[in-house]
Formats: sequence, C-alpha cells, structure tokens
Amino acid sequence: MLYGICQLSIVPLRAEPRDSSEMVSQVLFGEHFTILEKDQKWSKIQIHFDDYIGFIDNKQYIKIDEELFNKLSDSRHHYTSEILDYITDQNSQLTTVPIGSRLPFLENQQFTIDDHVYSYEGDVFAKQLDKREIVRKAFMFLNTPYLWGGKTPFGIDCSGFTQMVYKLCGYKLLRDAKDQATQGEVLSFIEESEPGDLAFFDNNEGVITHVGIIMQDYFIIHAHGKVRIDVLDHSGIYNTDTQTHTHKLRVIKKIV
Repeated sequence: MLYGICQLSIVPLRAEPRDSSEMVSQVLFGEHFTILEKDQKWSKIQIHFDDYIGFIDNKQYIKIDEELFNKLSDSRHHYTSEILDYITDQNSQLTTVPIGSRLPFLENQQFTIDDHVYSYEGDVFAKQLDKREIVRKAFMFLNTPYLWGGKTPFGIDCSGFTQMVYKLCGYKLLRDAKDQATQGEVLSFIEESEPGDLAFFDNNEGVITHVGIIMQDYFIIHAHGKVRIDVLDHSGIYNTDTQTHTHKLRVIKKIV
C-alpha cells in the first residue's frame, strides 16, 4: 500500500483522472491519505479524515511511508485558526495555508512532514470545543462564495462548510450532505434542536442534497450562492432576500 500527504495549500480532488473533471472536494495542507491506484499523472486517493475518494495530480503531494502514515493517523490534530496564514520551511520559503490546515506533530511552533521542517507562529485549534462554538466558528465563513467541492473561505459548498466548521471545533463529519445525514441522532421537531445541530434538505427525488447549521431563534447558516443566514421553518429554508422557500426540510440531526 502507498501513502501520501498534501504539502500545498489547497489542491483539487477530481472525480476522474483528468484536469477537466469536476472538483468533488479539496485536499488541504497537512491532510494525509492512502493511494489506491497510481499512473503516470494521477493518483486515486482516500483521505484519512473522512474516507473520501478522488483523484489528485501526482505533482501535488509527497509520498510517505506506512510508519509515518500511522503516526499521523494516531497523533493529535493541530489546525490553523486564521482565515489565511502562512508557514515557513527551513529555506525560509513561505506557503500560504487556509484555515483548517493541519500542522502535524506541532511543538514549540515547529512541525515536520517526512524530512521537511516547518515553522508556524499563529494560533491553533487543537481540542474539542463546546457545542456553542459551532455557530461562532460558522460566522468565520459568512459571505464565502459557493464553490462546488470547496472547503475554504475562498469558496465552499454546503457540506464542505458544515464539515470544516465541525472540524475546527474538534468533531468529525463525513464529506457529502447525504453521508453526513447518516450521522448523529434524529430530532423529531425543530423545537427540539439547539444551535449547532444540522438540518438536511432533499430534492424532488427524495435525495438529500443540502445541509446547514441551525442557529438560535430558528435561523440557519448555510452555503447557497454564498454562506448566508436565512429562516428555518417546518417547510424548509425561507430565503429572506427573495422571500421564497428554497430548500425542503428532510431531517434534523444532533451530532454533538
């Protein structure tokens, strides 16, 4: 089995092994993965954090051995906390990194990836936070433009948004909305929900295609055109700009 780790800021994860294929997700700095298949240009990978599978360009990651992969899998997670920050390598070269990038084995503002030594002077998220922090962290992404497959404040999709917010708070969500809907405890009514719970929405075929984070007083923050705040009622999401319902409520889940 082969293994790899992303040493670049934001790398596209493709549905198929070609540059023109849709981006289904992104691999952020410090994320490690299993290499399932590899040819001259592309690798089919499975990200360790959420088991998500896609194709990544061979030039956009470095290979690691099984021992390092296992250490990364078992070690404490340190994530960058600023919308955009940078790390410095041993040659004083800078790499910009978005919020939620992983800093493996961080200690005394230094960390290593294989034989590469980096320094980082910013604050980190490194522990499980109170549920009340989920909505507060969600506000960090407010007005981020919608981007299919995106996971950063420069472009994000609905499930990438919920996954990243929960990740910063120390909780693990799967990547897609339909998969996130399999996690947690079902709540029967909106009135049972708390800020930080997730609301899921389906299409006309009954497939879950959207997710958002419930706030106080029956508001919801979600990625639709941009990360925005709308009203949540028993029918679904009521868009405060267009004054129409945009999404049909399917289920509410308590994850934390």
